[in-house]
Amino acid sequence: MDVGILMPFASDGWHNVTDSQVYGEEIGLAKLADQLGFNVAWAAEHHFFGYSFCPDNTQLLSYLVGVTSQIDVGTAAVIMPWNEPLRVAEKAALLDNVAQGRFRFGVGRGLSRREYVPFRGVEMDESRGRFDEGTAMVIEALRTGFIEGDGPYFPQPRTEIRPRPERSFDDRFYCVASSDDSVESAARFAGRMTMFADRAWEHRMPSIETYRKRFQELHGRQAPPVMTADFCLCAPTAEEAEAKATQYMGTYLGSLLAHYEVMGDHFATTEGYDAYAKAADVLRKVGETGFLQMFMSAATWGTPDMILAKLEERRELLGAYEHTVAFRYGGIPYEEATASMRLFASEVMPVLQSWN
Repeated sequence: MDVGILMPFASDGWHNVTDSQVYGEEIGLAKLADQLGFNVAWAAEHHFFGYSFCPDNTQLLSYLVGVTSQIDVGTAAVIMPWNEPLRVAEKAALLDNVAQGRFRFGVGRGLSRREYVPFRGVEMDESRGRFDEGTAMVIEALRTGFIEGDGPYFPQPRTEIRPRPERSFDDRFYCVASSDDSVESAARFAGRMTMFADRAWEHRMPSIETYRKRFQELHGRQAPPVMTADFCLCAPTAEEAEAKATQYMGTYLGSLLAHYEVMGDHFATTEGYDAYAKAADVLRKVGETGFLQMFMSAATWGTPDMILAKLEERRELLGAYEHTVAFRYGGIPYEEATASMRLFASEVMPVLQSWN
């Protein structure tokens, strides 16, 4: 079982932190993850706000492969509607050549209206069409070395990609999925479906089962393990873990609610976001306190034994899966984030990596 870290690159929750300090801390954790034996370091694409800001995760990961020796790097994810497929294919091929196969490529379609607005000419209503069209073009480019397209969003004459892609991405392609149509896209594009721990996994099983069924129907083979992404707090005692998890996850959720306007009504009038409109109705009923309880019930926090027990329950429900965790979020001091990561690496990760 592969175990990775997620780098959010966030400043919300910290006082008087500079953007340079944010990057220094996240890169420090990635270097530590390399030393501790984590399998992969993931960076998300986000723009403009303290919730998360890594405007070009391929550029960041190109640096990271040069200052690490073993760990893979991955995009979780490149937001396809915001990017020209030609440039995405070029960057992915370049990074994979530089990384000598240590690169995993993940894509998503984006959820934040605040991030969509500054991208002039890119409407959130068009996200599904842009995602599907652009992703298909990039997958084909990385498979063949040539990109072309005749769709409404990204018309592209046949063009060769240099440096040429030299390795298959078939087992290294990931799709972030939460809504039903994103689950369908993940199966159609043969991506490893990635889901964040923001609700009970029992509620996610219908989506996971749909993904596996559609993958088998479309490709004639079993779907690969899904990847779950958690915010984690690992501490020596249950009391310390609960206090810190409640504080830092609560701060993080406040940032998330503001950034995604999760309880807003705009999803109901935005094409392709029906699932989020329904979720917003639920969250308005339970409120921020209820949302925190839902989040903490799904995420991994506690002593090493508590975390292992929780992940074993997830394994029994989901079967085999990949796992990635964020240790820096919600204003947690760097020293506490590194302590949490070290304890997780010494007592939790060896068990997870032994799971087949």
